[in-house]
Amino acid sequence: MEKKFLGVIVGIIVVIAIGSLILSTLDTEIITKQQTNEKIGLVINSPNQATTLQELDQIYSEASDTGIGRSNVYLFWNLIEPERGEFDWSQSDILMGFNEKNNFKVTLYFSIINGETLGPFPNWIGKPSINSIGEDRVVSVLDEILSRYHIVDTVILAGQTESQFRFHEQNIPVYKELFNGVYDKIKEKHPDVKIGNSFALDQILNKNLRYIVTDLSIGDFVSFSYSPVDTLNDIVKTPEQAKEELQQIFDLAGDKKVGIFEISWSTSEFVGGSDPTQAEFIEKSFEFYTENESELEFFTWYRQYDRPEGSCIVEAPQIGEDKLTVGGSGFGSSEHVAERLSHYICSAGLINNDGNPKSSWNEFKKQIEMLN
Repeated sequence: MEKKFLGVIVGIIVVIAIGSLILSTLDTEIITKQQTNEKIGLVINSPNQATTLQELDQIYSEASDTGIGRSNVYLFWNLIEPERGEFDWSQSDILMGFNEKNNFKVTLYFSIINGETLGPFPNWIGKPSINSIGEDRVVSVLDEILSRYHIVDTVILAGQTESQFRFHEQNIPVYKELFNGVYDKIKEKHPDVKIGNSFALDQILNKNLRYIVTDLSIGDFVSFSYSPVDTLNDIVKTPEQAKEELQQIFDLAGDKKVGIFEISWSTSEFVGGSDPTQAEFIEKSFEFYTENESELEFFTWYRQYDRPEGSCIVEAPQIGEDKLTVGGSGFGSSEHVAERLSHYICSAGLINNDGNPKSSWNEFKKQIEMLN
């Protein structure tokens, strides 16, 4: 789901930054809550673009009460190191502070690759190719992050990786060399942190891109996001069919362990979703987790809250100067695809943006309670 999480998390971060909120305003005492499961995660988000520290505190507490033990944190290089060698922790300290307060482990998304986009990189780096990003520069910023935030135990170096190499297969060996160099040096300093890449399973299967995962099955694990959609972002699977489709990740990953980075089901009728089918897929996805727990590094649901309709704008993908189209008709245009993705994302939460829980929220809590 290229860029979808960027709007969600950056929206929170921007509001926090504008409000000049600082970590010292948090009560940083770690609260002992019910038993948690460190493998089970939730993408924690505000239902609105504008939020306060107090509201975020409540949102994180509400998520913690489900029994999850993990959250994704999306940190981008341009926010962390806006000037070379000068780090800005004002935004990330707040997010990491909430995670630490609720005793969550963190899966860190640090995007050298974000689908078809490289970066985002700080201005001082410019717009490098994969060949010129610089292994030592990546190691330097990751080392700073991991040294500061010890709750991070997993790093996603590239997300929706298949989209980057779909039209640039010649760059796969270049990225492998970069990844392996970063991996080796980070492991020397942080041996307990696991590092891997993430792929969109629905994109892999819909566009027959399995070979990219096979070529890039490197690091400690292979991670996947998943939506039960076709190339137009319409929901075309039943919950049972979606569960069966998830099983293919093990063949794709080969001998590597697997992570479920973002798994979702939208309730938007615009794309064929509904509240009952989302709740059913929660049940089926936890069946999948239980049957394959020993092979899974983590299992994280995307996401806690819906967003207001129209606030999840997704840019049409672009290659060079050309916008990517699907087929030749208006029905298959990139604008049509992006519109449907926006509807999907805005309604992918387990709680409505007005604060009313969907039936899937109770199902999510029930399934975790059964595991614990």
